[in-house]
Amino acid sequence: MIQPSPAPAALITGGTTGIGLATARVLHEHGYAVLVTGRNPDTLAEARRTLPGEVTVFRADARSIADAEALATELRQRFGTLRLAFLNAGIARLTPLETLDEESYDQHFDINVKGQLFTLQRILPLLGTGSSVIFTSSVVSDKAQPGMAVYAATKGAQLALVRTLAADLAPHGIRVNAVSPGMIQTPALDKSGIHAEALDDFRNTMAAKLPLGRIGTAEEVGRLVAFLASPDASYITGANMIADGGMSTT
Repeated sequence: MIQPSPAPAALITGGTTGIGLATARVLHEHGYAVLVTGRNPDTLAEARRTLPGEVTVFRADARSIADAEALATELRQRFGTLRLAFLNAGIARLTPLETLDEESYDQHFDINVKGQLFTLQRILPLLGTGSSVIFTSSVVSDKAQPGMAVYAATKGAQLALVRTLAADLAPHGIRVNAVSPGMIQTPALDKSGIHAEALDDFRNTMAAKLPLGRIGTAEEVGRLVAFLASPDASYITGANMIADGGMSTT
């Protein structure tokens, strides 16, 4: 059996690319023992190659409750307890209402809502006083964007969960918050459904509209996650922390 780590342990779902991958590096630098999950063989292999050797890369499908149970067993054996659960796995597909189908709808809610909730349920016994749960939501839940109705609905559902779970878990000393990124340069942007030839124009147009004049980085979101998990944020729960370069103010 693996001996539990003496370092504070952090789980990052959807941690093999983008914000999750960058956050894994940030948390490792902050002294966490980190486990990231993903399901794509290529990104799993790339994460194992590029992350520090101490970071554990574990295959788990965010939609699968059986995988959530296997993940909880791995975390218990490897770490014993968890200080941070960063529920970051998610998908975003640009889908106008006219072309939306049931498969896309189900996929968004299965990954972005159901999977996150049941993953938390399975790992809850590993969380205790002083621990932190953080969901990745999105400014799109409030700042309407064409073609993103279902994605925005899942992110709004997450924020409702955050508020309620913060009240549910407060008696156990567990804080629950959300981070809501705006335009962040990640591989998810490349898979959003925008044609490749239009993507650069889209990035430039969006950046020009932002008060800070640029698209954010995944590392900037990772540093916000690290703050929310730290003792410096010990009186923050049920909150949605926005990192959008001012997008929500326009």
